[in-house]
Amino acid sequence: MQISLNENLNFSRIIHGYWRAHEWGLNTEQYIDLIENVLNLGITTFDHAACYGGFTNETAFGKALAAKPSLRDQMQIVSKFGILFPNQTFSEMKTKHYNHTRQHIIWSAERSVRELKCDYLDVLLVHRPSPCSNPEEIVAAFADLHARGLVKHFGVSNFSVSKIKMLQSYLGQDLVTNQIEISPLQLQSFDNGDLDFALEKRMKPMAWSPLAGGKLFDGKDERAQRVQAALREVGEKYGENRLDTLAYAWLLNHPAKIIPIVGSGQLSRIQNAVDALRLNFSEEDWIQIYSASVGKAVP
Repeated sequence: MQISLNENLNFSRIIHGYWRAHEWGLNTEQYIDLIENVLNLGITTFDHAACYGGFTNETAFGKALAAKPSLRDQMQIVSKFGILFPNQTFSEMKTKHYNHTRQHIIWSAERSVRELKCDYLDVLLVHRPSPCSNPEEIVAAFADLHARGLVKHFGVSNFSVSKIKMLQSYLGQDLVTNQIEISPLQLQSFDNGDLDFALEKRMKPMAWSPLAGGKLFDGKDERAQRVQAALREVGEKYGENRLDTLAYAWLLNHPAKIIPIVGSGQLSRIQNAVDALRLNFSEEDWIQIYSASVGKAVP
C-alpha cells in the first residue's frame, strides 16, 4: 500500500487529510484512537497545512503525538505554508493574502514542526502560487529548513505546469509532488497538462477534494447524477456499490498514480477509501465514468 515519490520517500497509497479536523470535535484521546486506527488500515501519510482550522488543527494533532510519541515513527507528515487570512489565532492577519518570503516560510515551517510535535516535516508544500512571489526567497527558505533537518522534501500545491517548471529551475532538489484538486467532477487536470507533466516527470500527484467536496453525492445536480449512474454501472462488474469507494478507485486507477486525500474523521469513510485499492478498472471502465462527467462520449 506504499508508493515511492523518490528513492528516499514513500507515501501510503491513500492519505488522511486534516483540512476540516476542527469540525470533528475530537479530544486528544480520541485523536490518538483515530490516528492508530488509520495507521492500522495501512494509511501512514497525514496531510496538514499551517492555516487549517484557523491555524489550530496542527496544534490538536500535535497534542496526540505529544501524548504518544511512538506514533511519529510510523507516519509521514505533510504540511503547507503561505495562505493567510483573518483568524483568532493571529490577530495581526487582517486580510486574505499570501506570504512567500524567506522569513515567513521559515517561521511557518518552524511553527508547524513545533505545533505538530513531530521534530521534522517529511514534506513541505507551497500551498498556493502567488502572482508576486520571489522564487529566490522560497529557495533560500527551503535551503535553510533542509540544512537544519526540519524539512526533508519539498513540493507544491495548486501549481500549474509553468509555475512548477519555474520554481524547479531555482532548486537544487526535485519537487516531489503537486497537490491539486481532482475528482470525477473536477477534470481540468486531465486536460490542462497537469497530469501529462506528472507522468513525464514521474511526479506522483496528491488529489484534494477527491469526492468534489461531497457534491458527488448530490441528488439534484444533473452532472453528479450522471457520474453516480456510471460509477454504479461500473461497480456492478466488481460487486461494489459504494459511490465513494468507486470514485476513489477511479482516481487510483489512473496511470499518473494519483494519491487521494481522504478528509473524513469517520473510520468507516476512511475504510471505504482503502477498499478502493482492490478495484482494478479497465480503461473502458475509466472512460465510461469520464464520459459521464463530460456529458458525451469521447471522440
